[in-house]
Amino acid sequence: MIQVQTFTFNPFSENTYILYDESKEAVIIDPGNNTTQENQAITDFISENDLKLVSLLNTHAHIDHVFGNQFIKDTYDVKLKLHEKDIPTLKANVQVAQMYGIQPFVESEPDEFMEEGDKINFGNSELDILFVPGHAPGHVAFVSQEQKFIIGGDVLFLQSIGRTDFPGCNHQDLLDSIRHKFFPLGDDFVVHSGHGPTTTIGHEKQYNPFL
Repeated sequence: MIQVQTFTFNPFSENTYILYDESKEAVIIDPGNNTTQENQAITDFISENDLKLVSLLNTHAHIDHVFGNQFIKDTYDVKLKLHEKDIPTLKANVQVAQMYGIQPFVESEPDEFMEEGDKINFGNSELDILFVPGHAPGHVAFVSQEQKFIIGGDVLFLQSIGRTDFPGCNHQDLLDSIRHKFFPLGDDFVVHSGHGPTTTIGHEKQYNPFL
């Protein structure tokens, strides 16, 4: 059974997720750690729970979701995986960091690309990949069909949706991703978002003013 550990990091209050199961194999999704203390929080958790980190995954490459990519790669010798269409987003982050006055920012190179229909396997567990553009051109989400949850990045929030005023965003694509990719999963699916608390598909169908 997959356990989901959430950390909230960096000035953007971004949610970083570590998923692991009884095998002790784990994946980290969207490492937003950007300080020595935040790095320590991750390494302590992995060490204290005797986990073996086997994969580094990005839902998308906006700066608040990738601060810790290189630290994770260097510390655990894992490969960075994201969707190929988000390479421009990833490459823009050096300039974005300068704009926000965030220094130092260490750029990371992707090692593998993910597409919809691929699977992420770790231990005894499996995640499906959905391609859900709109907030970012190469945005993906990770779905546990067995346990009915989504690691959704910045697609859908509690009674809100991802921003679409950044370069590469598209508002209609975002709405289509939610309605055609998330909603059919079922009302009881839990959404672990990139910011803020969890929600469910059913709750958002009923109460989200953007949908």
